[in-house]
Formats: sequence, C-alpha cells, structure tokens
Amino acid sequence: MKILIIVPAFNESENITKVIDSLKSENKDWDIVVVNDCSHDHTGQVAQSSGKAFVLNLPYHLGIGGGVQTGFKFARKNHYDIALQFDGDCQHKACEIPKLLKPIMENEADVVIGSRFRGKHNGWKSSFSRRVGIKVFEIVNSIIIKQKITDNTSGFRSYNRRAIVFLADHYPVDYPEPEAVILLGKNGFVIKEVYTEMQERSGGKSSIFGLTSAYYMIKVLLAIFMNALRSKILKE
Repeated sequence: MKILIIVPAFNESENITKVIDSLKSENKDWDIVVVNDCSHDHTGQVAQSSGKAFVLNLPYHLGIGGGVQTGFKFARKNHYDIALQFDGDCQHKACEIPKLLKPIMENEADVVIGSRFRGKHNGWKSSFSRRVGIKVFEIVNSIIIKQKITDNTSGFRSYNRRAIVFLADHYPVDYPEPEAVILLGKNGFVIKEVYTEMQERSGGKSSIFGLTSAYYMIKVLLAIFMNALRSKILKE
C-alpha cells in the first residue's frame, strides 16, 4: 500500500527535522509531505533541506484545517491508499504509527484515532483545563454520533482511501479534529481508537494556553453543534 504521512507545520523550524528523521527512521518507504502553513520562521526551508520530504509552502496562513486538507488533496491526487496525520511539534511517536495503520490495512475501520485516554500511562499529560475540555468534547461528540470517542482533539490519525477522497473536499476548517469526528460519524465512516502516548513538545509554543483554553472550548462546542445540524453529505 502507498502510505503518506501528512505533517502540518506552522513555525516548527525547531522541531521539523526531528519529526522527519523519526518518521524515516521508522520506515524509509513512507512518503512524507510537510505542509508549511506560511510560517514566519524557516520551517519550509528546513524541511526542504532534509531531502526526505515533499514540502508544500502555502502562500497564506490557512490554519490547521487548511493545512491538513492540503495534505488530503495531495494524497488524493497522487493515489495514496492511506494517509496519516502527524503533528509537526514532536508530540507524537513514530514508533506507534503501525498501531494506527493495522486497522486500516485489515479493513476494520475507515479512520483510526490515536487516543491518550484508551489506556493508563505515566508520561506527559496536557494541562488540567485542556483535559476538562477534552472530556466535554468526548461526552458531546459521543452523544451526537452514538459512538464513544475519547480523544476528539488528537491530531494523530490514519485514513483509508475512501476517507481521503471525502476529506479532500469536506475537511473542516475552524476546529478540524473534533468537527471531523462529527462529519465522519454522520456520513457513515467507521471510526476506531487505539491507545497512543503523547510527548511534551520539544520546542516552540502552543497557541492554546491559559484563559484561551476556555475560549477555545466554547468556540469548538459551537462549531460541533453547527456540524451536528448539517445534512448528511454522502447519500445511501
């Protein structure tokens, strides 16, 4: 199977080389596309200089949704069987990617989410306010799609060809990870979660912290409810 790793990146010049190297060390046959979301630093140049990844430099800052959707369009155009989203901040472990690929390869799911909450671990944990928000999203999304999804904000996900083609045209823009769960669930895609650990980012700074966490949660909930009211896109 042709496998593409989509790495959305904004101001990740400190981390992007480590991310690319970790992916290629795990499996040299995986293709990597770094979507540089009009970074203010040298993310695009650093990724290009590695010689190990395709690099798409967006002319305008589109946000995580636009960056990942660009990766899906690249995957669709180049006929990849599986696309896997992998954050550019070193928080995901490349050694855990096979756990996300296996259910896709065995036709058990259309989408597989790497969840921090499907098992217990002693590693790094996000802030308390973030964990509260994630729990709220779990309750709301699980009610809407009638399936328990524990880590709706996870950016560690794999997709089969059918999901790639769908999301290349319909991927949410504002708060894509939790919104995508609703979109995929409502349109009949089979979603599965597997346990994965998350590491603390090794450089740079998250854009969501302090009081912005509560503001973010309220805005995401509004976006989720709007998606819940949308008509189904795929017809039987």
